[in-house]
Amino acid sequence: MALLDQNDCLPETPPDSFNGQELSETDLHNFITDSLNKGKQPLIIFGANWCPDALFLSAVMELPSIKGFLDKHCSLCKIDVGRYDLNMELMPLMGIPSQEGIPRLFVIDSEGTTINLSSNDHWRSARSMTPQKIFDDLQALLAR
Repeated sequence: MALLDQNDCLPETPPDSFNGQELSETDLHNFITDSLNKGKQPLIIFGANWCPDALFLSAVMELPSIKGFLDKHCSLCKIDVGRYDLNMELMPLMGIPSQEGIPRLFVIDSEGTTINLSSNDHWRSARSMTPQKIFDDLQALLAR
């Protein structure tokens, strides 16, 4: 597994990562299809700017080593849930009922199936993980 290096430093305050955009079921399906057509694994994060775990996970994913790895293997879609009043109807498309508790990170395989449903709650405590642990977990998921 790849390791982080001295260039991988988190900002003191994670920047807002979720844009408040409403997405349709078609938008999500198009993202997944386009990603797979490009030979990339779709990676979908449900989060919000008020959630410290979602902002931390997003900031970790922007670290140079992790971003380089993800850019090579994945296409990333960040979906804003607002105050659980935006885009919540898209969660069932990933294979779980619409529910509170973010961030939720979904990895899609080449058949369009979510591969990490059983470990999805894992990301809700992202702040308790080190950036290296998050990187290791992402690498393990994407190596399937």
